Amino acid sequence: MPASLSEFSLIDRFFARRAAQGARAATLGIGDDCALFAPRSGKLLAISTDMLVEGRHFFPDVAPHALGHKTLAVNLSDLAAMGAEPRAFTLACALPRADAAWLEAFSDGLFALAERFGCELIGGDTTSGPLNLCVTVFGEVAPDAALRRDAARDGDDVWVSGTLGDARAGLGVERGEWAAGAQEAA
Repeated sequence: MPASLSEFSLIDRFFARRAAQGARAATLGIGDDCALFAPRSGKLLAISTDMLVEGRHFFPDVAPHALGHKTLAVNLSDLAAMGAEPRAFTLACALPRADAAWLEAFSDGLFALAERFGCELIGGDTTSGPLNLCVTVFGEVAPDAALRRDAARDGDDVWVSGTLGDARAGLGVERGEWAAGAQEAA
């Protein structure tokens, strides 16, 4: 990162100020060595981590606003699958350069989703390197309400949103493997 935008000024400018605007889930958030966070009485913490790597999980030319949204969305979907309510998250970023316009759009996408679900940024890390993004999200669920995979039984309903295969089809079109609008015979 260039000297004009140090790690701490980057965190303050694009992340810490936005994180401090919402309700505080953490007793101690951004700015210390660790965040302090406790679940509400009678709840269990539900924790999930996902990493997104440029070239593997997203294309280099992806819109930064969309990438900010996706970076948190993949974790929030894990909480939803568990039946947990989002509370807070951490963000670790390896950035090839500190591009202010890119960071502004990325953080706008990230915080638009975070604010929609009441999920507070409570910490993280930044470093220089190939673009990698890692979120750990913290949610809460009542002990008897967790939707565990090992609790599924024959006859249970399975619900799906969207169309199965859309993400893979979009990737195939983007990579030139398939023509847009092409359909395979069943």
